[in-house]
Amino acid sequence: MFLQQLINGIALGSTYALIALGYTMVYGIITLINFAHGEIFMVGAFVGLLLVSVLKLNIFLAMAGSMAFCMIMGVVIEFIAYRPLRKSSRLSALISAIGVSIFLSSLAMMVFGANAKGFPSEAFPARQLHIGNADISTLQLLIIGVSALLMLALEFIVQKTKIGKAMRATSEDYNTAALMGINVNFVISFTFALGSALAAAGGVLVGLLFNSVSFNMGLMAGLKAFAAAVLGGIGSIPGAMLGGLLLGVAEVFGVAIGYSSYRDAIAFAILVLVLLVRPTGLLGRKILKKV
Repeated sequence: MFLQQLINGIALGSTYALIALGYTMVYGIITLINFAHGEIFMVGAFVGLLLVSVLKLNIFLAMAGSMAFCMIMGVVIEFIAYRPLRKSSRLSALISAIGVSIFLSSLAMMVFGANAKGFPSEAFPARQLHIGNADISTLQLLIIGVSALLMLALEFIVQKTKIGKAMRATSEDYNTAALMGINVNFVISFTFALGSALAAAGGVLVGLLFNSVSFNMGLMAGLKAFAAAVLGGIGSIPGAMLGGLLLGVAEVFGVAIGYSSYRDAIAFAILVLVLLVRPTGLLGRKILKKV
């Protein structure tokens, strides 16, 4: 059963990685932990569900529509809740992020109700593939494939495009980048849009995987994705990918060997153990400050 559990873990870890990328990109550029990111993931799942069930779009068009909606929402949140506080204390921005998180989850509960909703069965009719002794769902392969494609696209944008170069320059030194002619406000808004799009895709994929979309689904998923970002090294894009995959695999294997009651605790226990050895995370780097 090792192969089957490994595939289960990679599928789950891929969704954690998609959410973790939003945390790590925003932190890398403006050193802000966007605690509303889990709720953007939740909104993405609901938008995808509406597009599939009401407008009868196929799952790929629904995912694209959900990503576009959350990109706009991410930019609006940054403009309203974070930009005015950019020169304030870290605590002010953190409280603002928590406020946005509570507002979005409460709004979702008012609009959609407290009960979980499921995707219609025709959204993605999954089939089982038999590989050796393992039964692998085509839905899991879809999640892994889409996640890998989005991560490669993100890596291409960051490393090979002009806006990606501006993002890397801004993450190195915010003020110097502005002095060099980079539109820092646009770069930050673009980063929020990119991270929100990835979270929306993750929301749709998780909604399909568990066939459950609820107003509070972003809370634990967001915390685990944040743990994945810190585990890999907050601010490191490859680190967020690695951290998400490691936590997903560890969680699934922990459940498989009989620790299902501690499913949510496994991720945070691994995080604590790794940070005791490597305080900057697996792929994080030490930040030197001149004194």
